[in-house]
Amino acid sequence: MRLTAPPNRNTGRRDTEGMAVASFVLGLVGLLVLNLVLGPVAIALAVISLRRGTPRPFRARLGLFLGIADLAVLAVLMAVNGGAAWNAFG
Repeated sequence: MRLTAPPNRNTGRRDTEGMAVASFVLGLVGLLVLNLVLGPVAIALAVISLRRGTPRPFRARLGLFLGIADLAVLAVLMAVNGGAAWNAFG
């Protein structure tokens, strides 16, 4: 007698596909707002999805690149303005 449902083998691949897409979206949004938070989250999701063998490796790599770009943009803005606060409207 089985008390639990049999494991679904497709769930893991679907999860990594969602992580790859989420890393891309968070990296893209992170270029505009919350660089310090969204950049590392995008990097972490991209690395996890790549290690687990996502069916969307290009999107995961793009999310990884955008997460790194988020942190680079934050570093440049901090160097130019002399602090973490910056104003987009002048």
